Amino acid sequence: MKQFFVFIGKILLVLLVSAFVLDFSYSYVYSKSKSRNKIENILNDKSKEFDVIMLGSSRANNHFVPQLFIEKGLKAYNYGMSGSRLQETALVLQLMLEKKYTIKNIILEVDLNINSEGYSEGTRARFMPYLKSNETVANYYNEIIPEFKSLYYLPFYRFIRNDAQIGFRQMFFSMINKPSADLLNEGFYALQGEGQNMKYDLTKYAPKRNKDYELIKNLCKTNNINLIVVSTPMCSSVKGISYFEKIKYIYPEVHNCEHYVTEDKYFSSCGHMNEAGARVFTAKIIEDFFFN
Repeated sequence: MKQFFVFIGKILLVLLVSAFVLDFSYSYVYSKSKSRNKIENILNDKSKEFDVIMLGSSRANNHFVPQLFIEKGLKAYNYGMSGSRLQETALVLQLMLEKKYTIKNIILEVDLNINSEGYSEGTRARFMPYLKSNETVANYYNEIIPEFKSLYYLPFYRFIRNDAQIGFRQMFFSMINKPSADLLNEGFYALQGEGQNMKYDLTKYAPKRNKDYELIKNLCKTNNINLIVVSTPMCSSVKGISYFEKIKYIYPEVHNCEHYVTEDKYFSSCGHMNEAGARVFTAKIIEDFFFN
């Protein structure tokens, strides 16, 4: 019986040591990678200067074309991330400021992402490799993740918990510096095609006051960044289009740009414009907010 417990103890010791080794190895790889996604690029690359950046969800990532700003002489980058909520967007901005980014203007997409204070599981996972190495990430999530202590103290648990986003496959691609589409075209991801899934019901949603949005506003005010907050277009057949006006009742500073693009030929789906639509929309944003 004693030999059995010794054997079990040795197995547990090997597993524990392995977990520590894997945790260190994965963390090290991610601490050196800057070519796979926007979060690691911010954390691991040098600080940058921009005339304008775009923040938000896929409705920022797919809708703002930085190249059109660049053609006007403005240094621009699209830091929108598919699936991201305002909770992750606020942390992205904090990390940029911590890295001493110089930002003159931020275009923030606020529309469907302001109906709750939720989070994106997939986007949150991309911060997890830096939970122990970056104090800002740790402090931010210590306040809001119920299982924070397990993620922080159990070796390798955060990688197992988020295997699809930061597991072996993504770690390997980071290790070999395999480029990702996330960072191409100054962060803009163009959608193609038109007229797919052209129905969307906004009547079940209601905009609410949002602490993450208010954190972003305060960060911009404190750091003298001009914040331009906009709602982006949806297709003509959307139900409950008054949702966008309701946002202004709560936050009057939000510019309702939903009407900037209306023809369905400019939409890949009801909630996302295709590349042609994004170019029309971005050109109008530039005209109204930068060269008016």
